[in-house]
Amino acid sequence: MTTEIRVPQLPESVADATLVAWHKQPGEAVKRDENLADLETDKVVLEVPAPFNGVLREIRIQSGSSVTSGQVLAVIEAGAQGAAAAAAITPAAAATPAPDKSAAQQKETDAAKLSPAVRRLVEENQLDAGRIPASGRDGRLTKSDVVDYLGKQPAIPIQTPSAAHPGRAEQRVPMSRLRQRIAQRMVEAQATQALLTSFNEVDLTAVQELRARYKDKFEKEQGVKLGFMSFFVKASIEALKKFPAVNASVDGTDIVHHDYYDMGVAVSTDRGLMVPIVRDADRKSFAQIEKEIGAYAAKAREGSIAIEDLTGGTFTITNGGVFGSLMSTPIVNAPQSAILGMHKIQERPMVVAGQIAIRPMMYLALTYDHRIIDGREAVQFLVTVKECLEDPGRILLQI
Repeated sequence: MTTEIRVPQLPESVADATLVAWHKQPGEAVKRDENLADLETDKVVLEVPAPFNGVLREIRIQSGSSVTSGQVLAVIEAGAQGAAAAAAITPAAAATPAPDKSAAQQKETDAAKLSPAVRRLVEENQLDAGRIPASGRDGRLTKSDVVDYLGKQPAIPIQTPSAAHPGRAEQRVPMSRLRQRIAQRMVEAQATQALLTSFNEVDLTAVQELRARYKDKFEKEQGVKLGFMSFFVKASIEALKKFPAVNASVDGTDIVHHDYYDMGVAVSTDRGLMVPIVRDADRKSFAQIEKEIGAYAAKAREGSIAIEDLTGGTFTITNGGVFGSLMSTPIVNAPQSAILGMHKIQERPMVVAGQIAIRPMMYLALTYDHRIIDGREAVQFLVTVKECLEDPGRILLQI
């Protein structure tokens, strides 16, 4: 029995996808739920699993092609052929001496630590996972680790066909669909919104002291580290409640006010910037927010995040400080109307109660759509965020 493998149903907001790579070739055995191919949309990478054990008989769409929902990608045949092909051992393989038992056990243990996405990337590039520096929890290898390792390998440049500059080289790499979508959205935001950025600075002494006092107990009881982002999410929510226009969006000639707080938190990945959404963040504790952000970040970097995790959102926070940025003007994530930019914490001399003191300071930036948010509201929004962070008790008391 043969069955056609089709493109999964794509979300309404996604018109088509790119067939990035096949992981099986015609004639090869496949197992049920084994990933046959990767489809890249402008938001996430989707896997095409095998519906049953069998043999891949035909590939109808080649890598690099654009595909739409329901389009036939390949033909798979079910039956004993798949099991027989999977169990077949070539004479060369049979002649290979059995590896040392301890070495084989170690190899199996190392392989078990790899996620499916990481294992596939390692195998496709014929890498030794043991040679790649791992940054994951308990020494696990992440997809970002492998991508970073590949990026450090010497590339083969494409020679420039220029008589005027002999010997010079260049590389031409097509944009991924995610990068194309990011570029499109950034240009659209600049072209359709009246963007303006206001700045302020915040003294994070109180937040740092609070984290230092409770971080060990918090992690022990909640099972997650107490980071800075949950403080900024909570402070932003208090400011959004006072200035609802910052939590609104424009739809044609209408202003849509949201009575909920779905907070986007920008995450940098090897494929580009993603903004997963912490929904109803006003109803969640610091621990719940930290756990969701951590889980989303891990899924985004491993390439397993779902489109539903990235859609919606009423306000976004981005942290350029993790890369050392001291100040920037972030671009609004349309159709939202504002975005808060965090930056590097840097000790600076400040005048406190008439005395010069060294304080951990951070510049804050709010880029907003001036069509619906006035300068007064933007400035007061930033001041509210500043006050909540400099006196975290305001968040608890909601004042």
